[in-house]
Amino acid sequence: MIRSLPGLCLILSLAAAGSALADTSHTVTLTTLDWPPYTGSQLAEQGLNSAVIRAAYAAMGYKVRIKVVPWQRAVAEATLNPQVAGYFPEYDSAAGRKSFFFSDPIGRSPLGFAERMNSHYQWQQLAELSRLRVGVVQGYVNTAELDERIATKRQNADEALDDTQNLLKLDRRHIDLAVIDRYVFDYLMQNDPKLKTARGNLRMNPHLLEEKLLYVCFKPSAEGKRLADILNQGLKRINVEAITHRYLMDNKLDGVPPPQPKAAMKKPAG
Repeated sequence: MIRSLPGLCLILSLAAAGSALADTSHTVTLTTLDWPPYTGSQLAEQGLNSAVIRAAYAAMGYKVRIKVVPWQRAVAEATLNPQVAGYFPEYDSAAGRKSFFFSDPIGRSPLGFAERMNSHYQWQQLAELSRLRVGVVQGYVNTAELDERIATKRQNADEALDDTQNLLKLDRRHIDLAVIDRYVFDYLMQNDPKLKTARGNLRMNPHLLEEKLLYVCFKPSAEGKRLADILNQGLKRINVEAITHRYLMDNKLDGVPPPQPKAAMKKPAG
């Protein structure tokens, strides 16, 4: 999920001596994928993460143009297209931070396992699941431990093209568990017609893998850092948790968290 290339219009934006916020820089273009309820072309406000980003940039006097494309293209355009400032959402990773400027968190992703209703897997350590066939989505970062266990063949795993295909494999018993975000699971089970026959057959395992923070990744350039800093300032002016709560309530998703004070969402140490 991580690539990089500097932008091409840096000199002009820096040369505007008296104005770091030149008129041509007041619209920020970002890429994302269809990953409801967080992002999507058919969602209200283009999704929860998009709503947060728009609110943060609006607080700083900026507009946002969001292009929804397949995931690999979203990353590629953010890397290669000089008109695209960055992409989202991304999980934190050491490899990612070598290639992009990461914003402050724009939201949370409760990552866990979907399972069949009659499974009831109880686990505390991933090693306990090594014999089970775990479904993951191609190109997605999961957790550092799970990805390392899969890479070293210590975890039996199977790749799917997207979350829907992963859940279909689970329903058809091709895999034992499917790695998925809890809210993505709720949304797809309620709204994806391909999963109609799976409704009532699947549930989320109560033990989460991790509650991961979500970020916007910007090009590793002075312009990328400038736009990341502006977004970060805007995030401090809004209540991300309240926007999240409102959006999930509006979409009638289960397990909606209560809104927290703005200071509750912090960057990971280091």
